[in-house]
Amino acid sequence: MSEKHFNSPEEIAEAFVVIAEKKVGRDHIKTMILAGLAGAFIAFAAEGSNMAAFNLLASASTYGLGKALAGLMFSTGLMMVVIAGADLFTGNNLIVVGVMEKRVSILDFLLNLLIVYVGNFIGSMCIVYMVNVSGLLNSGGYELGAITLKIASGKVSLSFIQAFVLGIMCNWLVCLAVWMGYAAKDISGKVLAILFPIWLFVTSGFEHSIANMYYIPAGILLKSSPKVVEKAVSLGLSTDVLAHLNWSTFVVDNLVPVTLGNLIGGSFCVGVIYWYVYIRRKLC
Repeated sequence: MSEKHFNSPEEIAEAFVVIAEKKVGRDHIKTMILAGLAGAFIAFAAEGSNMAAFNLLASASTYGLGKALAGLMFSTGLMMVVIAGADLFTGNNLIVVGVMEKRVSILDFLLNLLIVYVGNFIGSMCIVYMVNVSGLLNSGGYELGAITLKIASGKVSLSFIQAFVLGIMCNWLVCLAVWMGYAAKDISGKVLAILFPIWLFVTSGFEHSIANMYYIPAGILLKSSPKVVEKAVSLGLSTDVLAHLNWSTFVVDNLVPVTLGNLIGGSFCVGVIYWYVYIRRKLC
C-alpha cells in the first residue's frame, strides 16, 4: 500500500491536541520571541500587499483587482509563520482543541494568547517604525502613503458590529488555512493549503487584528506628513474621517471588536466544531 501524502481531518484534530500542549508548555520568553517574529512576518505581508496593489486600490474600477492582488501577496505572511515557525495570536486560537480535551487549562490558553498578542504587537510595531523611517511610504508620488492612510481611516470608521463580524469571518478562514496546512506533509502542500483561504479573506475585506497592528499604526504615523495627507484627500479621504484616526480609535473602534471576532471565528468556528466532530468522546 502506498504511503498517504496528507493527514486526514481526524489526524489533524488529534495533532492539534499535541500542538496545543507544546505551545502552552513552552518557556514564556521563547513564546514572546516567536510571537514577535510572527507580528513582524504579518506586518511584512501587510506592507508588501499595500505596495503591490496601491495604484489599483486608488480607483473604484480596479479596486476588486487590487484587493485580489493584495490577498495574494499577504498570504506570504502566514506561510512564514507556519513553515518557518512562529506564534500568531489568530492561529493560536486553535489551542482551544487542547482545552476541550482537558489537556490544556483555560488559564494556560488565555495566558498564551495574551503573551502572543503582546509579542505580535511588538513585532508589528518594529516593522511599522522601519517602514516609516525608510521613506517607502512616499512611493508612487505619495500615493502608497495616501492609500495606507485611507485603509487605516476606513478600519477605525467601522461600527463595532461590523468590525466584530468581519473579525469572525477573517479568523474562520485564517484558522482553516492553518488547519489545512497541517494536512500537508511537504512544503509545497502547506503553501497551497495556506494560500487560498488567506487570499480569500483579504480579497473579501475581512478584519485581522494582528494585520491591523500594521495597517492602522502606519496610517496614524502618516498623518504627520502633509504631502501624504494632501494626496489622500485628493483620492477622496474626507477630513472628518481622517480626524477620527488616532491611537484611541485604533484600540477601541478596531482592535477590541476585531480581536473578539477573531477569537470566536478561530476558537469556535474551527477549533470547537472540529473537536466536537472528530475527537469528542461519545457518551455511554
